[in-house]
Amino acid sequence: MVQWNEPSRKEPASKDSRGGLRPAVLGLMVVLATAGANTAAAQAVSGPAAGGSTGLVDSTSASGFTMTTATGIKVTVNETPFTKTVEDAAGEHDGADVHRGSSVLVVGQDNVSTITADWVVIQPHGDGGAAAAKAQGVIPFQAGVPSPVQSVGTIPASYTQGAGTIVSGIQANVAVWVAQAEFPGGVVDRVVSLSDGSYEVHNISINWPHHVFVSEAFKYLGAE
Repeated sequence: MVQWNEPSRKEPASKDSRGGLRPAVLGLMVVLATAGANTAAAQAVSGPAAGGSTGLVDSTSASGFTMTTATGIKVTVNETPFTKTVEDAAGEHDGADVHRGSSVLVVGQDNVSTITADWVVIQPHGDGGAAAAKAQGVIPFQAGVPSPVQSVGTIPASYTQGAGTIVSGIQANVAVWVAQAEFPGGVVDRVVSLSDGSYEVHNISINWPHHVFVSEAFKYLGAE
């Protein structure tokens, strides 16, 4: 582990500080999500919506931290007494510990480049999604450069851009989690439920992919 001069910030006792994100944790989230524990609204974004991002922590404070994604996007993360901080692998720490240099996945409510975190997932030995973004061909945002018209995997037949229902809660969180595992580097600013039960996870601040699709069973399908 890289050592930094900045002292690490231990999560307060009021937060979930389990020592590792066991497969059972994500499994439980999927069970809750498929049970329908969410809220929904017609597709129109006028304020914060479910989202998230992956990156390396730049600095920490009493209210949260800042991080940078694999494509160079600066993200501010605000934490609340309800934020759950966990690790995605066992055996690294006895408690969740976010510090400068930590690789993290954050899911919660996004407002452009500020996320109010529901979950902070520490990725021991992670690189902020850099390797995955490179391997998957994530294209950083460049002003004036049009996004390529390309797709990979399976695009749901029910998908029409602009159609669907924006969702929040555990379903949105799990969909963001799955999409970020495949295509880190951008910022998710909303999750849309499609008519066949699958999800469109919408990325901003990158040129590709803008849409990552996740099945009703929370499996990665494709992207465009």
